[in-house]
Formats: sequence, structure tokens, C-alpha cells
Amino acid sequence: MRNTSFLTVVTLAILFPLLLSAQKEGKSATGIKWLTFEEAMALNSKKPKMVFIDFYTDWCGWCKKMDNETFSDPAVADIMNKRFYAVKFNAEHPDPMEFKEQRFVNPNPQKARSTHQLALALMKNERLYPSYVILDKASDWTYKLKGYKTPQELIPILKFYGEGTYKKMNWGEYKQSQQ
Repeated sequence: MRNTSFLTVVTLAILFPLLLSAQKEGKSATGIKWLTFEEAMALNSKKPKMVFIDFYTDWCGWCKKMDNETFSDPAVADIMNKRFYAVKFNAEHPDPMEFKEQRFVNPNPQKARSTHQLALALMKNERLYPSYVILDKASDWTYKLKGYKTPQELIPILKFYGEGTYKKMNWGEYKQSQQ
């Protein structure tokens, strides 16, 4: 009897970390459903939804921190997937793109840190990463947010825009109503 209990404890001690690891992998599988800009625009033309664009670069440490800490948060992922088409947009994207019947290019795609014109247009000519832009259901510019945000900082903003509250009250009124 004692040997059986000992073996059970040892087996559980070995398997428990494996089960936790499998659970974590499952969480990442249900994370934010990131799309390309083109995919989001195509979906938005068929089924309108707010669009959240994460402008990042490969060299940006704060962008990686957002991915690892904020965008991996289950509550952030839940709101994003329900209310937005979420776009990952490399601000140094080399290929031309069409948006609102205009063509945008990266003027020097072979040059390091050359910013794509569409990123500049949507970020209002600022080169700060990470930055985020929210487009409304008609793909019109609605809001820009800059810098690293914790899940606790980002969630109220996602709710404010994703639920359409921004059409009824300003940000100050909304924050006051949430206290």
C-alpha cells in the first residue's frame, strides 16, 4: 500500500508540470487572432468591426514586452477577438499596400529603419513603437495610443472603443463612470 502511494505521488510530481505546460500552450492557441492589414480590411468590408492595429518593429524591445505580457493576457485576447480585427503591422514593411484607394510604399525598403508610408499616415507621422491605431467599422481613423501598456491600462481603452462608448461620452466621463 505504501509503495502504491509513493508511486502515485512520484507519478503526479512528474506529470503535473507536463499538464501545466499543455494548459499554457492551449492558452496561447486561444490568444489574439492576429491578421495582416489586408486580411482585416477584407473581413471588415464583409462584416464591419473595429480594427486595432499594433505597429511594431523587429528591433523594438517594448514591442516584444507588449507581446509577451499584455497581448498574451487572456482578458486582453478575449476583448480583442470579440470586438476587433486585430492587426500586427511591421512599420518597416517592405511591400506596397492599398488603403482607401491610395497606394502606400516603403520609400527605402532595403534601408534599415525605413518606415512604411501607411504606418506613418495612420500614426500621424510619428515614429514611436509600439503604437496602436483604432479604426472604426468604416475603417476611418478613430484613436492613436503610444507606448507600452499593461493589461490593466489597455483593457479600459479596448472596452471604451470596442463597445462603442466613445460615441456616447468622452474618455474622462467614461473613466469616472467606471470608478
